[in-house]
Amino acid sequence: MRSTKPLRISVGERDVSALLVQPPAARWLLVLAHGAGAGMRHPFLEALAGALAAEGVATLRYQFPYAEAGSRRPDPRPLLLATVRAAVAAGKECAGGLPLLAGGKSMGGRMTSLAASEAPLALVRGIVFVGFPLHPAGRPGTERADHLSAVSVPLLFLQGTRDALAPPALLRPVCAALGPRATLVELEGADHGFRVTAAHGGARRDVHGELARAVGAFAERVAPTP
Repeated sequence: MRSTKPLRISVGERDVSALLVQPPAARWLLVLAHGAGAGMRHPFLEALAGALAAEGVATLRYQFPYAEAGSRRPDPRPLLLATVRAAVAAGKECAGGLPLLAGGKSMGGRMTSLAASEAPLALVRGIVFVGFPLHPAGRPGTERADHLSAVSVPLLFLQGTRDALAPPALLRPVCAALGPRATLVELEGADHGFRVTAAHGGARRDVHGELARAVGAFAERVAPTP
C-alpha cells in the first residue's frame, strides 16, 4: 500500500505545502508541479499520483506560493522558478537514492523546464510535461518552447490531440527540432485537461493509467533501475 506524507518546503521566507506519495517498491521519484488554475490537490493530480504509484513512480506534489495563499493569480516568474528549485531540492532529500524526475501539469511543467534552461536542476534525469502549454489560449505560436533548446536532459511531452494550447500541427515540429531528447506521447481525443470525447472512450478510458505508463516507460529509458 502506498503512503502519503505531508511536508513543508521553504521558498525563501515562505513555506509551501507538499505531499509525498510513495509506493512500497518505488523505483523513481517525480517532483510534480500543479497547473496555473488549480493546486496540488486537484482531483486530476490526485488520480495521476495514484496511477504513477502503481507504476513504481513516487511523487512529490507541491504548491506554488500563490496557490498556498488561496489566490488564483500566479506568482511572478522569479518566485515560480525559485519554488521549482526548492521543490527539486526537497525531492532530492526525499528520494533516498531513487532517480529523480521533475515536471508538472501545464504551467508547472513549463516553469520546471524554464528553471532547467537557466541552470541544471541537480540530479534530475528528465522532465515530464503533462500538457505543455505551447501558447496562450487563442494566440497560436511556439515562442514558449524557445527555451527548450537550452535544457540538457530528456523531455517527455504527454499531450492530447485536442489540446487547444498545443495543437499537434504546432507541437510536433517543435519536438522534432529538439531531436532525440524529446519524446512525444499523444493521447487521441484528449484536450488540455485530458478529458476525452465519448468517441475516444470517454469516462470509461483509463487516461491516468495511460499517462502513468508513459512516464514509467520514459523513466525506465532515461534512468534505468535494477
